[in-house]
Amino acid sequence: MARALTDYARTLIERRQARSMVISPAGVVASENPLASQAGAMMLARGGHAVDAAIATNAAMGVVAPMMNGVGGDLFAIVYDAGTDSVRGINASGWAPSALTVDRLKASGCDAMPQTGIHAVTIPGAVAGWGLLHERFGRLSLAQNLEAAIHLAEEGFPVSELTAEEWAGSEATLRADAHASRIYLPSGAAPRVGQRFRNPDLAWTYRQLAANGPDALYRGSIADRILACSKLHGGTLSAADLAEFTAEWVTPIATTYHDWTVHEIPPNGQGIAALMMLNLLEGVRLKAYGHNSADALHALIEVKKLAYADLSTYIADPRFAAVPTEGLLSKAYATERLTRVNHARASDDPPPGHLPVKGGDTTYLCVADRHGNMVSLIQSNFASFGSGLVPDGTGFALQNRGGLFTLDPAHPNVVMPRKRPLHTIIPGFMSRAGVRIAFGIMGGWNQAQAHAQFVSNIVDHGMNIQAALEAARFTKLTFGGRDVSMECRVPGAVRAELTRRGHDIEELGEFSSLVGGGQSVLYDADARVAYGASDPRKDGAAIPEPLLG
Repeated sequence: MARALTDYARTLIERRQARSMVISPAGVVASENPLASQAGAMMLARGGHAVDAAIATNAAMGVVAPMMNGVGGDLFAIVYDAGTDSVRGINASGWAPSALTVDRLKASGCDAMPQTGIHAVTIPGAVAGWGLLHERFGRLSLAQNLEAAIHLAEEGFPVSELTAEEWAGSEATLRADAHASRIYLPSGAAPRVGQRFRNPDLAWTYRQLAANGPDALYRGSIADRILACSKLHGGTLSAADLAEFTAEWVTPIATTYHDWTVHEIPPNGQGIAALMMLNLLEGVRLKAYGHNSADALHALIEVKKLAYADLSTYIADPRFAAVPTEGLLSKAYATERLTRVNHARASDDPPPGHLPVKGGDTTYLCVADRHGNMVSLIQSNFASFGSGLVPDGTGFALQNRGGLFTLDPAHPNVVMPRKRPLHTIIPGFMSRAGVRIAFGIMGGWNQAQAHAQFVSNIVDHGMNIQAALEAARFTKLTFGGRDVSMECRVPGAVRAELTRRGHDIEELGEFSSLVGGGQSVLYDADARVAYGASDPRKDGAAIPEPLLG
């Protein structure tokens, strides 16, 4: 007994996480706001599929964290269907207007892609993604999925801590547009922590979707208001651009990392970079090095540079550019690329590999239902409040995802009519035997490198999903150079050794939003138990399916 107590005490002393996982005999929802997670959990309690819960959570997030996401943004999702033991993906990223060209932009005085305003706007894809998901898997009506979001928009909600900070940081953007200012700056300023915020215009938008489905946004009353906004600001968006837009089912790309299979959405997203990093890391002794040791972090940073060099060179919309996905994901290619890593010294700007080429603000959520169906979903406006433009009467901002295009006609990611830009937002999914994990970590170009760190925490270092999210992370938001940002929980001696190896380290706080915030759910099919985890870097929570009601 004494030995058992000693072992138990040691477990508590050496605990690697600040909070426990949420463990449920039924389903669980994790998002970056408890009210949104609660909306999804309510759908599970009504007998809804994981997809119903994901749509409800996403719609509620559009109310309670409007700077990050909403019906004006894009969406990607990975769905695990327990009935067929299969993984499917959704690409609901919007395309550029048919009249938006390099020549048009240069004629208007642009020497680079605009980052705000109407020319940064691409078609909002999220609602089309909801439509595909609901059509295939939904058990409840779309109107039921939107009930909680409508209630929150009409009756209001108290603004959470980090949301209030990010909202306040966007005041200048919002003041530049009269409709944005009217909706999002009540009394002339961003709402404070705990202040109740209402958005009746967004409630109207959700009611149109509840009554008429996605057609309301692409061909109906909401479309009319989007087109009026484009015309007001001199945009090129046409009725046909909206009406002819479609989201699509895609087959996720995958690699193996030791004995786990890891899935990401295929290009035009950056998920392929996470898989490239994992292929490279299989050749590194991360487990032997130890978690966040100097050797381990040096290797992670250096393989990140290699993967992102290929990302920036090769990845674009595969409908317009030949993307060498198979070559980039081959184990042989990773073995060859790994020879470029100097384990004693930081590199500057590693070149991309040679392959035969034929011819910011985001929200992530995940769900497991009681039957083992799972959704890994990410949705974004890109920058905070996207383009900064709000169509009159709609209560949502249009995204600025077009800002990721380039005006270089020789680059595969050059802007073209009806083309999708290279995307930063990526949902993740990993599995081994009967254990399946949906995961995602928000934060622009941080996401692929954060995915690789999360997977390594689980596979190499034996962490559970909560500990894997909470663990200190680094991020490198530039594609070259020796700069890297790192949370101060990485020991000072480790940071000093990395500096000696040539890394230029920016020290961050203990739980910095710069390294992104994540969510994760795990389903153990043998035990029929769901686990939820939520990153303390966000305001979120994992909420179990209510068992009484």
